[in-house]
Amino acid sequence: MSIPPQPPPYPQQPYGQPGPYGPPGQPGPPGMPGPGTPYGGPQGWYPPPQKTNTLAVVAFVMSIVCAIPTVPVILGIVALSQIRKAGEKGRGLAIAAIVIHGLTIAFYALAIVLGLAGAFDEGPRPHRDTQGQVTTPGSSKVEDIRKGDCFNTDDDLAKTQDRDGTQARLSVRTVPCAQPHEGEAYAVFTLDDGVFPGAEKVVEISEEKCGGTALTGYVGNASKLPNNLEVFYYYPQPSSWTLGDRTVTCFLGSAGGTSTGSARAAGS
Repeated sequence: MSIPPQPPPYPQQPYGQPGPYGPPGQPGPPGMPGPGTPYGGPQGWYPPPQKTNTLAVVAFVMSIVCAIPTVPVILGIVALSQIRKAGEKGRGLAIAAIVIHGLTIAFYALAIVLGLAGAFDEGPRPHRDTQGQVTTPGSSKVEDIRKGDCFNTDDDLAKTQDRDGTQARLSVRTVPCAQPHEGEAYAVFTLDDGVFPGAEKVVEISEEKCGGTALTGYVGNASKLPNNLEVFYYYPQPSSWTLGDRTVTCFLGSAGGTSTGSARAAGS
């Protein structure tokens, strides 16, 4: 008896030989996603989106609406510091707020300076004769009013008192005294140079110099003045003092309307 030969073993691939797909959890051939890898690309960590700094937004909005002076500039500077430390967005808004409000402040400062200097005065200057009397109406700065000038003003004289004076306007309209007018200057004097002495001190000096002989020397007997005429005076303010204004103008004014003709006594 013989033992029949065994069939030859089937060929086997070596253990671990990769097939067309990799084992679970391993990447497959190039171009084929491996098991457990979602379609759409590799997974990874992404930083959270940056938020915009709140102060930068507030500063920008306030600079547009012209809010409290210097506040948008301060907020913009603080916002830039916060943005630099926290890595937030909004640097452009903060810079824009500083620039816009800075230009706004500069514009208003220039307008005030030009206004106090009389750059915005409108109309021609008054014409005068050889004696200095006004013959043709015109616009004059308050500090240019001369003794004997009659003028109309935008000041509401009814709301002022002769002891307190009234703040100088930028300009008045000087007219011949024969025409209706609200004020007539009877004395003009200059205060000493130096540091602004304060409103109370200026009023005290003005009251002293505008009374007594200054008034009687112009009108004669002050008791004969019409009842509607009162004593007023223009005096320098701190803002105009810095621009060189030292002039005090004493004038007779009518708080209830206008008057015609001069109160000046003959020969004065």
